[in-house]
Amino acid sequence: MADLKGKTLFITGASRGIGLAIALRAARDGANIVVAAKTVTPNPRLPGTIYTAAEAIEAAGGRALALELDIRAEEQVKAAVEKAAELFGGIDILVNNASAISLTGTADTTLKRFDLMMGVNVRGTFVCAQACLPYLAKAENPQILTLSPPLSMQAKWFKHHVAYTIAKFGMSMCVLGMAEEFKPLGIGVNALWPRTIIATAALQIIPGAHPERGRTPEIVADAAHWILTQDSRATTGNFFIDDEVLAGAGVTDLSGYAMTPGEPLQMDFFL
Repeated sequence: MADLKGKTLFITGASRGIGLAIALRAARDGANIVVAAKTVTPNPRLPGTIYTAAEAIEAAGGRALALELDIRAEEQVKAAVEKAAELFGGIDILVNNASAISLTGTADTTLKRFDLMMGVNVRGTFVCAQACLPYLAKAENPQILTLSPPLSMQAKWFKHHVAYTIAKFGMSMCVLGMAEEFKPLGIGVNALWPRTIIATAALQIIPGAHPERGRTPEIVADAAHWILTQDSRATTGNFFIDDEVLAGAGVTDLSGYAMTPGEPLQMDFFL
């Protein structure tokens, strides 16, 4: 498969950032994109809504369905998946992009924030996979791609933000287990994580982050596109890193993705 023309992608958190970048890359192929996210009214701190994302997707050459959705809510997810499948004739790809973050230690992580991260990251990933499963099982080249890091049980990844690490690794554990569970169905299940920080609007409001030392979301989108155009039966159970994916695809000059040319890049968490 060379492109995603005619494929239907259900992308969580696609109103901005990495999710939107993945959507726009697929839209250029002529894909159908389900923008499944919570933002319906503009926020000056976090630009972008499901409606502005849908407009951008259609301007890029794709078809879009904007759905206001809390991925923690089982019935909402089921209804959204059914509506998407009815409109587009099925679902070929699920991208678990939505994620909540709090880089706080145990004493400073409120239980409300703890529950949010577990609910969005772990429960949301599981609920969306479960809801999409019947449709993916019928697709020609079905895929689940989750934006989560390689599993590594080293204390250094936990000590500064225990709750967040558990939540992100929970997403990765879904990848590990579902890749094996869904093999008989021919569903490819993979994870993707960036080598460096990615300069998104969300990153700019995190204390101590340096988006100027990161790369643009397009590097993740281009890596995701390569993964999603592979044979789902041959490419599964992988924990991909964005620059390694592109290197394997023959892209060695990554300078165009840098937010600030020549500036030292800041490595992301978990790598």
